[in-house]
Amino acid sequence: MSTQISTEQKQFWSPSVRALEPYVPGEQPKIQNLLKLNTNENPYPPSAAVVEAVQAVLQEDADVLRLYPDPDASALKQAIASQQQVDVSQVFVGNGSDEVLAHVFRAFFVKEKPILYPDISYSFYPVYSQFFGLKTQSIALNDAFEIVPEDYQLDNDGIIIANPNAPTGIALGLAEIEQILQANPHSVVVIDEAYVDFGAESAVALVAKYQNLVVCQTTSKSRSLAGLRVGFAIAQAHLISALEAVKNSFNSYPLDRFAIAVAVASFGDQAYFEQQCEKVIQSRELLTEGLTRLGFQVLPSKANFVFAQLPGREAAQLAQALREQGIIVRYFNKARIDQHLRITVGTDEQNQRLLDSLKAILA
Repeated sequence: MSTQISTEQKQFWSPSVRALEPYVPGEQPKIQNLLKLNTNENPYPPSAAVVEAVQAVLQEDADVLRLYPDPDASALKQAIASQQQVDVSQVFVGNGSDEVLAHVFRAFFVKEKPILYPDISYSFYPVYSQFFGLKTQSIALNDAFEIVPEDYQLDNDGIIIANPNAPTGIALGLAEIEQILQANPHSVVVIDEAYVDFGAESAVALVAKYQNLVVCQTTSKSRSLAGLRVGFAIAQAHLISALEAVKNSFNSYPLDRFAIAVAVASFGDQAYFEQQCEKVIQSRELLTEGLTRLGFQVLPSKANFVFAQLPGREAAQLAQALREQGIIVRYFNKARIDQHLRITVGTDEQNQRLLDSLKAILA
């Protein structure tokens, strides 16, 4: 529900806030029998261990909720460090990867030169850039919607790249990421890996080698914990110290007791995590094949979504037609991608419902 604010009322706002163009989150409608394929949520539940973790917090002593949680989330940092095979001093945690990214922007990018990011990428990057008053330069993807490492050799004070990229789903390999790192030894390079667990190579393997690398990840997608808001970053200790300084100057307690306990449990159930990721990957390939049979052109995805267009048909009209059948996908009314739909990978049954609906629409 939006509220209309008059110009007179906005006199109380800070000038910088008046000028903001906020990020628009994916729609979360409350419709019966809705098939929601617009926000890249995992179609499968989290590990049973996370439910047990919540119950354990309450059974231990409900009175504990009157106390602040561990400001360092030490148990969670240790669980992440063990799973990612890094030292605990190289781990930072926050209230979702969006908050982690906000701290990254504040800690490393508020400088004189522009920061670089792709012209088609996660739409929070320009929002944070405006919020922090940064100079920016967007780098165009090539005609195949790929990031070209050679293009990131301009003078800059930071680089941020989503890998796999959003909303295209296309991923860079580690050699290409190293090419960017080596060309920018005096700038922090951030690799935002929200979707990396669905088939891409993680740049965490490069952290020990590059002192200017920050890798961000989330539990929202591959660990089915979007409702809890737990994100993290991995980097060398000197970069983590900067993030901790920003965090403790903004919100010393970003994660509550339930979030910490549940995330620890999730990282402890590696077998379930791997099984669910593989199910999504297999479903993605079947969905891609089904869309291709209907005439769609689908970009090669390493995420839990696909980015597709149907030549000769307006993407906005297709999105509306699907909505009328109770299926929501993501449409971006933006240059270069306004004829594409981003479709979250659901279960095989959900994907088949989508394909059947598209077939009926096209007929």
